[in-house]
Amino acid sequence: MTTNCIKFETADIETAKGVGSISTLTFDIDITAEPVTSDNPMAPTHRVLGRSPRGRLVECGGIWKKQNRDTGADYFTMSIRDFGFNANLGKAANQDDDTVQAVIPWGPREAA
Repeated sequence: MTTNCIKFETADIETAKGVGSISTLTFDIDITAEPVTSDNPMAPTHRVLGRSPRGRLVECGGIWKKQNRDTGADYFTMSIRDFGFNANLGKAANQDDDTVQAVIPWGPREAA
């Protein structure tokens, strides 16, 4: 698997477990996405777990399902807290597999 992708167990990403990696110039981590069950509409769909320097699995972020204001289409966004990293998930380039999602970084918006 290439970096900056998550491979989910099924195409129903909202309820599937996933594994992947994220590499930038400042960090390089393997991640696991574990589905979350919650009645809270603001809750993430997944907890994102990474490994500590001692090899322990620790929660480091989350994935949320959002809706595009213009088109109404659903999409997923992810954050990794310790690095201030934010990204959208989307169809990976050159992939026909709907279970593979690219991690597409984006920066915080500038204050107006």
